[in-house]
Amino acid sequence: MSWGLENRLARIIQPDTGRTVMLAIDHGYFLGPTSGLERPAEQCAPLAPYADTLMLTRGVLRNCIPSSTGTPIVLRVSGGTSVLQEDLSDETIITSVEECLRLNAAGMALSVFVGAPHQHQSIANLGRLVDEGERYGMPVVAVTAVGKSMGRDARYLSLASRICAEMGAHIVKTYYCEDFEKVSSTCPAPVVVAGGKKLPEKEALELTHSAISAGAVGVDMGRNIFQSDSPMAMIQAVAAVVHSNASPDEAFELYREQKEVCGTVDSPTGAALDDTRKI
Repeated sequence: MSWGLENRLARIIQPDTGRTVMLAIDHGYFLGPTSGLERPAEQCAPLAPYADTLMLTRGVLRNCIPSSTGTPIVLRVSGGTSVLQEDLSDETIITSVEECLRLNAAGMALSVFVGAPHQHQSIANLGRLVDEGERYGMPVVAVTAVGKSMGRDARYLSLASRICAEMGAHIVKTYYCEDFEKVSSTCPAPVVVAGGKKLPEKEALELTHSAISAGAVGVDMGRNIFQSDSPMAMIQAVAAVVHSNASPDEAFELYREQKEVCGTVDSPTGAALDDTRKI
């Protein structure tokens, strides 16, 4: 492994704790202006200092995140579909590794649709991207996409995660499930858990704690942070669980305390065509 690749991985997963809090704000690439992300510059840029990594598209990075931001970037490099399509698995690689280097990214992320109609295409995309990433010292985060027709149990998620790791992904983002230890223990690459659909804040903190306890190295949360009534307080509470081993009760108390300090935001407007097939 090259020094550059190791250095970028160390920017994503914090060396002092071996864990990471990733803020996923890439939903717009297929959902459009989803609730809580209607105005990314106003809603997400202030959260950047509290995240270890931002996962987003190059358009939002260029237009909404100040160039002075020190938070590492994992750039979304797969796409080509929209919520208006029935099949979301027909993705291709839409951003070059050279573009990721120009944008000073610490990593690249793409979705892999195991069991979907375009399974072969998405796995082949991952293989090609890993080849390119290794050439330039750029890590790849493989996202195990799910949908209504795909499972969310340990058997399916273990299969999808293992395939991603076997293809060379440096980090695998997947979903929490019952018996999650079977997923994390059989995936050779570090596993990060997605937040998924919006949950009440206490439940999202319990999800975070359960994921870390079961072997995940962190979480990549989006809606459970930017759709919270106090995103600034929520991301700090999530970080307390991930990096300080806070219990869900301790983290929820921190959330309530920081909510008093940070304040709340208006309720989401629901402007987007939110999709439940890929959460």
